[in-house]
Amino acid sequence: MHTIGRRRGAALAAAVVLLVLATVLANRFLPGWAYPLNGLVATACLLGVARWAGLGLAEVGLDRRFARRAALVGAVGVVVVGAVFGAALLVPAWREVFHDGRVVVDGVGALLWVVLVRIPLGTVLLEEVAFRGVLPALLGAGERWRWGPVLGASALFGLWHILPSLALRENAAVDALLGDAPVLVTVASAVVASAVAGVGLHWCRHVGRGVLAPVLVHLATNCGGVLAAWWVLHA
Repeated sequence: MHTIGRRRGAALAAAVVLLVLATVLANRFLPGWAYPLNGLVATACLLGVARWAGLGLAEVGLDRRFARRAALVGAVGVVVVGAVFGAALLVPAWREVFHDGRVVVDGVGALLWVVLVRIPLGTVLLEEVAFRGVLPALLGAGERWRWGPVLGASALFGLWHILPSLALRENAAVDALLGDAPVLVTVASAVVASAVAGVGLHWCRHVGRGVLAPVLVHLATNCGGVLAAWWVLHA
């Protein structure tokens, strides 16, 4: 037991270091075309770390026995996200949320690259495997809901968004709300909001018994947000 505990502690440290390296590379050094590749490599390395630590597929949310259940839970989440986006698009005052300078996509081909490749492989796959699969398992999550691992992984998910949050003010709604505030306030707000979202996504993973559930919700949120913003900006 002590050997397993030490190995999982070392695996947790390795996973955190790997994620720090991945986010720095993605946000500071790699060209745009390499972003999905970075996500795929980091995901594979995390699963290798989990394997080395003695974790099984079920523990990291990849048990195929629960794929149908996870897909159903995820589908319900997709409907909810779609309803929220639809309501926001129908109310003119809420459309400001979709006025986002980060969504600079020239042409349908580039849009498809973002929503079919960049986001699914570079963002969603890595984040869900990492923060709803490997990290909670390394922190001691089991079949029952355990707040310690959930909050720990969600806090790390919040910190993961520090570098991306530096561009948040390109969103008109965020700029209107926090435009006069110090950058630190914007970053802290993004970290807290992401951590809270992490808890919600882990709830989807818990109910669905697999990371496929939060993957679908995450895809609907990120890809749906890009599509809605592109439509508003090009309408």
